Amino acid sequence: MSIVLEHLSKRYEGHPVVNNTSLEIANGEFFVLLGPSGSGKSTVLRMIAGLTGIDQGRVLLNGRDVTHLPPQQRNVGFVFQQYALFRHMTVADNIEFALRIRKVAAAERRRKRDELLDLVGLAGLGSRMPHQLSGGQQQRVALARALAHQPAVLLLDEPFGALDAKIRTELRRTLRQIQQELGTTTIFVTHDQEEAFELADRLGVMNVGRLLEVGPPTELYQRPQTEFVATFLGTANLLLGECTAEGVRVGPLQFPLETEAQQVSTPQRVQVLFRPEDVALLPTSQPPTGATLGQAEIEQITFVGSFERLRLRLPPLPGVRPLAPAAPFGSDTILVEAARTQDQARTLPLAAGDQVWVGVRRIHALTHPGLNMLIVTDEATTASPALSMGGQLARMAHARTTLLGYGKNTASLQQQLQTAREQLGSGLPALDTITATEPPAIAVTRVTEREPYDLVILGVTNQPDVELAEQILQSGEHHLLLVPRPQPTPTRLLICVASGEPGKEDVLFAGRLARHLGAEATLLSVVPPGDNHAQDCERAERFLTAGARTLATLGITAQTTIRAGQVRDEILAEMREGGYDLLVLGSPLSSRDGRAALVGVVGQLLSQATEHPVLIVRSRYASAAARVSTSNRATKLEEILR
Repeated sequence: MSIVLEHLSKRYEGHPVVNNTSLEIANGEFFVLLGPSGSGKSTVLRMIAGLTGIDQGRVLLNGRDVTHLPPQQRNVGFVFQQYALFRHMTVADNIEFALRIRKVAAAERRRKRDELLDLVGLAGLGSRMPHQLSGGQQQRVALARALAHQPAVLLLDEPFGALDAKIRTELRRTLRQIQQELGTTTIFVTHDQEEAFELADRLGVMNVGRLLEVGPPTELYQRPQTEFVATFLGTANLLLGECTAEGVRVGPLQFPLETEAQQVSTPQRVQVLFRPEDVALLPTSQPPTGATLGQAEIEQITFVGSFERLRLRLPPLPGVRPLAPAAPFGSDTILVEAARTQDQARTLPLAAGDQVWVGVRRIHALTHPGLNMLIVTDEATTASPALSMGGQLARMAHARTTLLGYGKNTASLQQQLQTAREQLGSGLPALDTITATEPPAIAVTRVTEREPYDLVILGVTNQPDVELAEQILQSGEHHLLLVPRPQPTPTRLLICVASGEPGKEDVLFAGRLARHLGAEATLLSVVPPGDNHAQDCERAERFLTAGARTLATLGITAQTTIRAGQVRDEILAEMREGGYDLLVLGSPLSSRDGRAALVGVVGQLLSQATEHPVLIVRSRYASAAARVSTSNRATKLEEILR
């Protein structure tokens, strides 16, 4: 293998930017690393080049361990997005620079320079200065300079990001031709899916520091294994279904399974994927192949050159839950993305507002991930409530579960975890145990860095450690359930929300948990007194009504209520009067330093509402703020290293 990465990790101020990444790239392969901004892909590239230090793991290039070598001893070429040309040097001098510092003879430098100028299509322009060239030409110079010393590995960090579409297309073709001619092992970082599909022999998809899937572009597009990859690589229609020996059932509909799947003896929950090009639009209810979803209204048609995109709105289907595209908050309809060629459009002309039958030609089933829970325990009696309720939730949700025991007495912890395993019993998809001698916040951070969790469950005393709760929330993108004492399975949830996008997230995750529990829910908004009280009440009522409709699509009976007064006092009063047994609160959004501080109302409620469990829902907006903060710190540190 030309490039081998072994368990690479990198943290900035304690936050994992690259998380236990391993990868092998063959000699001469063109490998594309794809992911959203902030996913860690550029940091991986800089770790390979030696421009960023490595906290854990190794980098091997052509069998040589270069983990601790400086960049100039690694024999890599690096092309940046901003060209990074020497403005005071001519094009020829820029290309010769790497050869000059390696003491290559002048005649050989000129020969190599002329070869590269011809290779990148800039023959005769060696005497020009960088400012006399277009952006595309400057990037060609940067590519030639990176290839001048014949590197064993070529690294390109979004090199075409600042160029217009036509030039990007031309340079992609040029780069691929050069790479194939020279046979240089290449890693290309981008967030552009079209670019990745056109260039890659294989591609890897990263998100939040983790390398999720690796494979040929067609394989990852047509048969992804994770929901993120399915929705990130192109447009995806995802519905929740069930896989049986006969095929895939989505609500009342039966689909033949066209892609390979494991033989199942018992029905299993799956995510049903079909791409826009797999959607058939028909004037009648009988598609030539596949199955019929129903009759839909065309919401939008977009012309995209050689084909057109359509967004369709289907009425609710019994037992069908859409995952992507996500239904608008408060809506029970199902959105479907479709695409068709211009020939198909001419055969069946359609316009927004028309009715059309929707069929599906081909589907792919992904194993539904379900909930992934982490139950935190120690030798103290406070651990018992977490184990008891965590076990109940895990069994009802059929969740993958990990027991994390922390403390100095390892032998005692092992015995306690074994007892806990016996209490939880069989029937879970997975049940693992981990022991740690670090304090709980550090132990949880280490575990959640290795594997993401949906929910962390922690036993607390009547006076919970708010700082510990903050640290555990900050250690990942999970939600946190605080359990003060053993009690029966919750049957009535009080979900406290404020109007806005974070409030929608609170409703959705609390609804997911309520569905597994078979619990009822009440959505509560507290409107403080003020000059705009009537308007605030009206806005809260609209939001709560939409939230109740959203919960109804999950099969949850939900009520809504609005109270006026001080937020903390009204929530406590509603808890007492309504007989609720689980309180749901949204985590405050992160501050500028990325810290999810449990201050204000949430902190006050944690200290006063400890008779019942409290679920703190961490919004993706809080997670995004933390990642931006981390990304900014990472950028500053990289600038120093350069």
